[in-house]
Amino acid sequence: MTIAQIHTCFLECSSVSIDTRKIEKNSLFVALKGANFDANAFANEALAKGASYVLIDNDQYYLNDQTILVSDCLETLQQLASFHRKYLNIPIIALTGSNGKTTTKELFQVVLSQKYRTKSTFGNLNNHIGVPLTLLSFTKETEIGIVEMGANHQQEIAFLCKIAQPDYGYITNFGKAHLEGFGGVEGVIKGKSEMYDYLSENNKKVIVNLDDSIQYSKTLEMDKITFSSLYPSSFVFVNAIEANPFVKIKYHDVEIQSNLIGLYNATNILAAITVGIYFNVDTNAIKQGLESYYPKNNRSQIIFKNKHEIILDAYNANPSSMEVAIQNFIQLDRKNKIAILGDMFELGEDSFSEHQQIVNFLQNKVDFICFLIGKEFYKVKKESSFLHFFENFTEFSEYVKHFSFNNNFILIKGSRGMALERTLECL
Repeated sequence: MTIAQIHTCFLECSSVSIDTRKIEKNSLFVALKGANFDANAFANEALAKGASYVLIDNDQYYLNDQTILVSDCLETLQQLASFHRKYLNIPIIALTGSNGKTTTKELFQVVLSQKYRTKSTFGNLNNHIGVPLTLLSFTKETEIGIVEMGANHQQEIAFLCKIAQPDYGYITNFGKAHLEGFGGVEGVIKGKSEMYDYLSENNKKVIVNLDDSIQYSKTLEMDKITFSSLYPSSFVFVNAIEANPFVKIKYHDVEIQSNLIGLYNATNILAAITVGIYFNVDTNAIKQGLESYYPKNNRSQIIFKNKHEIILDAYNANPSSMEVAIQNFIQLDRKNKIAILGDMFELGEDSFSEHQQIVNFLQNKVDFICFLIGKEFYKVKKESSFLHFFENFTEFSEYVKHFSFNNNFILIKGSRGMALERTLECL
């Protein structure tokens, strides 16, 4: 079968599935392989559960006319997604970056959906499998598509751009994330900038934060949609910004009171305003969309528990996001502060020095109790009346059973693998 023929079969289906445990009736089941599984073996089960077609790459599992045999299921999934993207011919906005991708994607969604039928990446399905699944979730009813792209090594963003063929692109920032895979900060900049390379080569537009000197310099010759809090000549200019703790922005005569904390989220909000204005969404509708958005999934959530006010930011962490989160926490006008911080992962040979830098930063900046949890923080342990180190979460949880909490303002921040949302059970 050609990709065009497979696409015809796909259009008869209501969705795409890669997991028979979550399969939907009338879906296209794609039998992907993993390190410890081969989904070809589940082709019969997928059909029994209501799939209309199954895509396989092992002929021993061929069943009937509902079975589509290809040479490689993953490659076919990616080719099918790219074909479908061309078939729809709608504006696609792609975004990547070290921090804030998912929040910014969701802000783009709530703003643009005020005027357009908009679909975006579900959750964090932003890799070589997630991006094709996102594109295949777009339908003829979709007027604008938003595609989040994640990466932890070189050429990944370039590959995802070839699949999604975005018309617009936005990089939230260049930070110290996935240093191990990218090969340091310069590698991060090079890897994320593959989006700029694609957009430039294909004469597409880039959304640029002019306040970021690196992004400004990398997009000098590109077709830009700009925003800034420093340069009044930018497409969107806003310098009326507050955050204590929630970000409030005044754009022209419209005041937007968000439910996001920290000045670092002001940039994400400004990007969403910019996209809205560019696509002719009414300013009051932009306000309505942004004010309706509440963070979830452990991303900068405000939680009240046992008289504590808690910033739960435990979805992920890297040196850049950790430092801005701490800096923002320091600046907030609250009493009885406590920070509970966990290890940062995927830093490779930079792990020791990056954790040490965070500890040095805390020693120089904070005058409140900080609990630091994990093997990496424990390696840089220092004697301090404010800093308390624990090699693992169990040690921490035992210690805090006897710690006297009292109407505290608490920051919880760490990499996903630390699962610091467990801390809520200790408070």
